[in-house]
Amino acid sequence: MALLKVCTLSELQPGTVTEAISGERPFAVVNFSGEIVCFDGTCPHAGGPLGQGIVQGEMLVCPWHGYEFNCKTGVNDSDEDLILERFPVVVEKGEIFIEVPADGRGAELLGVF
Repeated sequence: MALLKVCTLSELQPGTVTEAISGERPFAVVNFSGEIVCFDGTCPHAGGPLGQGIVQGEMLVCPWHGYEFNCKTGVNDSDEDLILERFPVVVEKGEIFIEVPADGRGAELLGVF
């Protein structure tokens, strides 16, 4: 696993999500009530960009078709077999890093949504 910087804590306010890219792989990094979590950034329903979605309550909502995933568990709200892969997060000195597979290359902050 490689450790990649995503953004600072001040850039990812509670209740927001940002998309980070490692190689060609997207990740959705969420600030859920002050807890930073990272999931696979591709919606398993139709490939939507979860990192460009929104956070509503406890759910990360895909911008394409509104599929919702629990921000703590990654489990879909209507199909418990749809579970997002979760990745470790490290917060150090106000900066957010995610641990991604070692074959990924560079992370790029695309925006906070």
